[in-house]
Amino acid sequence: MMILIDTNIILDIFLKREPFFESSYEVIKQSATNNTECIVSATAITDIYYLLRKSFKDDNKAKEIIERLLQLVTIADVLALDIQVALSDSIPDFEDAVVHAVALRNKVDYIVTRNIQDFSGSSVPVISPVNYLML
Repeated sequence: MMILIDTNIILDIFLKREPFFESSYEVIKQSATNNTECIVSATAITDIYYLLRKSFKDDNKAKEIIERLLQLVTIADVLALDIQVALSDSIPDFEDAVVHAVALRNKVDYIVTRNIQDFSGSSVPVISPVNYLML
């Protein structure tokens, strides 16, 4: 199985955002033990770095966290084709449409996010961390 992890799930873990931390952490933990490949879009990595650096006010700490993250997930490139697909996607938010395009191209089984409504119209199943853990 392959899942695409949305930015909010990664931030829940590294910023220990409650009440979301536990279920988001378990998604990554169970995926590692269940031989599920987790991917994160390359554009999400830059967003995550920016938000971590802003939150911790520490460039080195943000980079260390990204390095730890890369031990757990695979980075999915964002291609020009993904941008073109996103521009014509029915998903209203462009950033989410790019994530959707990356998920489609990589043939993931699920997009795991807390913002399910942001992916309405997705042709890839979208699932919350809590519901993913019940699979």
